Amino acid sequence: MIDPIFQTDNYQLARKLLDASVLRQQAIATNIANAETPGFRRIDLSPDFATQLKARMAAGDFAKNADAVRPQLIVDPMARTVRPDGNSVELEHELMSMNHNAVQHDFLSEIVSNNLKRLKLAITGRSM
Repeated sequence: MIDPIFQTDNYQLARKLLDASVLRQQAIATNIANAETPGFRRIDLSPDFATQLKARMAAGDFAKNADAVRPQLIVDPMARTVRPDGNSVELEHELMSMNHNAVQHDFLSEIVSNNLKRLKLAITGRSM
């Protein structure tokens, strides 16, 4: 009975983007931890994830096939080597990315949380 509530495109999209935000945070933490590791190559989310999301949303059946889209980490092909030892991590870039990702995570968490709060309000009649 409540399945249709959780099968809306907006809710499923927010969930997928929240999963991607968590994975990106792990990548950023790994990058920062390896900023001094010789030869380490920066990792990030695969750009295919955004492409897949756009294609599924444009097709109009995202909620039904949301589980088929999964964020994945890859070595960033666009990252340039910043040190003579081959490391491609720019600490300033990672810190900026971490702040940007934190804002996105907070926003997406709020969207998912509000959906659950509305459901609780509909069931119990109380908001808290």
